[in-house]
Amino acid sequence: MDLNAVTPAFLDALRADLDARCFRDVTPNYLEEPRGRWQGQAGAVLAPGSVEEVSLILKAAHAARVPVVPYGGGTGLVGGQVMGQGPAPIILSLERMTKVRACYAQENVLVVEAGAILQDIHAVAAEHDRLFPMSIAAKGSARIGGCLATNAGGVNVLRYGNTRDLVLGIEAVLPDGQIWNGLSRLRKDNTGYDLKNLMIGSEGSLGVITAAALKLSPIPAGQGTAVMVVETPAAALELLSLARSHMGEAVSAFELIHRQGLDFMAEHLPDLRQPLAEVPEWSVLIDVGLARGLDPSEALETLFVEAAEAGLVSDGVIAQNEQQRHELWEMREQIPEANRLVGSISSHDISLPLSRIAEFITEGWAALTAMGDVRVNCFGHLGDGNLHFNVFPAAGKSRADYLDIRDAIKTCVHDMVARYDGSVSAEHGIGRLKVADLEKYGDPVKLALMRQIKDAFDPQGIMNPGAVLRAE
Repeated sequence: MDLNAVTPAFLDALRADLDARCFRDVTPNYLEEPRGRWQGQAGAVLAPGSVEEVSLILKAAHAARVPVVPYGGGTGLVGGQVMGQGPAPIILSLERMTKVRACYAQENVLVVEAGAILQDIHAVAAEHDRLFPMSIAAKGSARIGGCLATNAGGVNVLRYGNTRDLVLGIEAVLPDGQIWNGLSRLRKDNTGYDLKNLMIGSEGSLGVITAAALKLSPIPAGQGTAVMVVETPAAALELLSLARSHMGEAVSAFELIHRQGLDFMAEHLPDLRQPLAEVPEWSVLIDVGLARGLDPSEALETLFVEAAEAGLVSDGVIAQNEQQRHELWEMREQIPEANRLVGSISSHDISLPLSRIAEFITEGWAALTAMGDVRVNCFGHLGDGNLHFNVFPAAGKSRADYLDIRDAIKTCVHDMVARYDGSVSAEHGIGRLKVADLEKYGDPVKLALMRQIKDAFDPQGIMNPGAVLRAE
């Protein structure tokens, strides 16, 4: 599909219809992504303040065949927010669309615009004595539109589900400028194809999500957090099963942590307090939310005692107050930052059937360390099968020393994931990083249907070209 770069004449025509505040300087933050793998480009950065202005921009881009790259908080890890090749696009930033349009506390629904920052949504929900349970490490800068566009996961998927599970309706602008008013608050609406869930996870390749009706939940009356030391990932999985037999769906998060991540933090974030005096080889962070009248600390202590008797755990710490809970979670949430400071050779966001995770970790670790002098940091959301299986340089080396084997490392991991009936993208999306992986490992019928859907929504091919599907 032939596309055209942004031109001065194109922008002059838009200035006649748009508020002057829509036009932003093209600064480096719009052209970068957190891992430094790609450098983007932009013919213009436009920040509309309303769904009507988004519609005007897309209508003009559609008519002129100008590519559009939707932009949220810029925290995506697969390059979906940067377009480095092809005609210089419009970067369409949702940063001005941050309104809370309505809160229906009795219905457990919050209607927000796509530019709202995730942490701010948490604060608004809390003001109404409610919880919006999606939480990711980048919650202080990630915008909800980007979370929806990638179907983000996070630490609470075990109990509350992925982003798709937390949305009742969306408002979106299609590539030709049509506004889809789909902000339903209904829990049941069985009236045809599920367009909402098609748009969520499409990474801006089918249109621009501009607002969403989000599901809220009651704040659990009692919340508890613990770190427990396990000998192996297999023991961690047995502990998960035991925890769920004790507390059922009250287990909100179950995070696997390897000592390599803690060692990275000790090296690069020395002021961050770690919970145990001796760094364990493997540990899990467990978070629970219980109903009124139940004591989470007692429940976690009971779990620990039974698990210790079964030989599953050998040590641990149970938070006794909210400050200690915060410190335990801060430890977990700073693992990605420590990883960034070290600089990975190759990072992998994968998911696997729970029963095969322990075997995968053992085989994968052996295969990677046989390829060279590397360090592996395996951590992630064990409760829902999502691992971050990341490979780092040996001490004293940098990732630049491993450029000759970086692709081979990724291929090794992803080939194993496919063999273990897993997914090469658990929660980060496809973006531009994993387009070839989707083609290699994806079902051909699914890929053909995805291409037909893309062509139906976006026949001009202007929406985020090269993301999810190869540009044609």
